[in-house]
Amino acid sequence: ETVNSGTNAVYVALRSLDLEAGSEVIVPPITDPGGTMPVVMMNCIPVPADTVQGSLNTSAEEIAKVITARTSAILIAHIAGQTLDMDPILALAAEHGIPVVEDCAQAHGAMYKGRMAGTMGVVSTFSTMFGKHHSTGAQGGVVFTRDTMIFARIRQITDRGKPFGAVSPQGNTIASLNFNQDEISLAIGRVQLKKLPEFLKVRRAFAAEVEAGIAGLGGVEFIGPPDDSVGAYWFLLIRLDPVKLTCDNTAFCTGLALEGIEGVHEGYPFFPTDQAWHRDAVVFGASGLPWSLDQRRPAVYPLPNAHAASKLMVRIDVHERLGSAEARELVTAIAKLASHFRRSAA
Repeated sequence: ETVNSGTNAVYVALRSLDLEAGSEVIVPPITDPGGTMPVVMMNCIPVPADTVQGSLNTSAEEIAKVITARTSAILIAHIAGQTLDMDPILALAAEHGIPVVEDCAQAHGAMYKGRMAGTMGVVSTFSTMFGKHHSTGAQGGVVFTRDTMIFARIRQITDRGKPFGAVSPQGNTIASLNFNQDEISLAIGRVQLKKLPEFLKVRRAFAAEVEAGIAGLGGVEFIGPPDDSVGAYWFLLIRLDPVKLTCDNTAFCTGLALEGIEGVHEGYPFFPTDQAWHRDAVVFGASGLPWSLDQRRPAVYPLPNAHAASKLMVRIDVHERLGSAEARELVTAIAKLASHFRRSAA
């Protein structure tokens, strides 16, 4: 089902599961705030699971640490177009009877052990805004499921509660809003979808050249997908080794910019539960909702792995017009800076 934004896709997907207000939803530790704000808009409580050490993605081990009797769903995000190690997560979720929702906003076409991102959870979401691998124009999103009952509910939620799939309907079946996508955006999306395989091919070829080019350089490491997986490369991630380099990621990014490399960023500092709306419980005025449903204030989540990983990462934007020449320029710049900042004893 198509909707008018990736954020609304997450909202519709979560609401299709009929989660109880006040229940907890495990969320990614690092993601765009639009990937977790739908949780609180449903009056559920977001609980982030930390990342794997040195990574921006979480794991079954970290998720297991925050599962409680109040957990009603697990929302994961495949950050940077690199899939999580999904089999242990799916096994953990099945053990506890908790549905998994995949946020694939950055992972169009990413593969995990022969399965496409978005096909492993109970329901999944995609963003199709202008910068994504597959775009429907300015904004847009997709909600996907194989469950026919969930799909019927998704259609109802998306279109103001209209009685799609209902028996003997009497008006709109549920209270909802209009999340429909428009026809012009859908027409754009159909054309762009045909281009997705070639776009992925170009992104992967660029990433492979960069990975090969910096292999063996002391102090820098290319972050690729898990074993038996294929990345979609929403952006590239280079991890710095503070033992071997004298700089932080700020200095490294500054250096890349001075070398003429565009689209370079320090880490991925999007920690939704560090936002003011979470910290101060101001989602619904002074009510304190959804946290006040359980007579408590929002918890503080240090997320040491996530914060430490972000400080070591250099994020480099990727698009479909990058080729071998640009890959060589990037590799040359990274090699130059790695040599410049390398500790003499490293």
